[in-house]
Amino acid sequence: MKNTFHVCILGDKEGSESISLLLKKEFPEFKIDFCTGDLRSASGYLSKNSTDLLFVDIPLNDETAFEILSEFHKKSSLLIFMTDSEKSAIQAVKKGITGCILKPVTNLDFVLTVNKAIENFSNSKTLSAALPHSKINLPTLQGFKRVNIDEIIRCEADSNYTFIYLLDKSKVMVSRTLHDFEKNLSDYNFFRIHHKHLINLEHLKEYIKGKGGQVVMADNSILDVSIRRKNEFLHKMV
Repeated sequence: MKNTFHVCILGDKEGSESISLLLKKEFPEFKIDFCTGDLRSASGYLSKNSTDLLFVDIPLNDETAFEILSEFHKKSSLLIFMTDSEKSAIQAVKKGITGCILKPVTNLDFVLTVNKAIENFSNSKTLSAALPHSKINLPTLQGFKRVNIDEIIRCEADSNYTFIYLLDKSKVMVSRTLHDFEKNLSDYNFFRIHHKHLINLEHLKEYIKGKGGQVVMADNSILDVSIRRKNEFLHKMV
């Protein structure tokens, strides 16, 4: 089984250094094999060497650049484009590029985009056993706590804060709304059963019938399912 995830960076000195620092901080399991600011050099390297993920942080001003990158994307795995231009971002999405991050880049955007790209590619290519676990940073008053997404049992709303309940029985209070977590975690088999509760369906133990019903989670918490979410929830569990 592969235990190293290989990365190439196409960007100027400042962009390459910024991406390298983010990778070392957020994804220390990744190995940076090649950095260049020249598109042709990148194309030459990639034609002779395999890589798992290519970061692009240079302006793509013509069709040729997009075509070269699209070819890489077809032959290889993941490509993440970083830009300060919404027009370029839209063009990248139309070309089928895996992920796109608008600058200035935040740590959270970076982590979520990389994780989502890996997750999507794993699902389509059945490579989940060879890829790193998806992780997320939970900002706290002291800094942040980094956890595997599959260790999150449930998220509970408390006004503009959210409590995150983890498998190790710890609880983290985060100054973000539950809606934010719903948007970011919906691709990871999370489902909002109630205006207060977002649950990881992998950690669902039991459903109890009722008007809306209740669920029992891995931490033995018993949570209400709202009437309006009941049918969608049951359909998702079939």
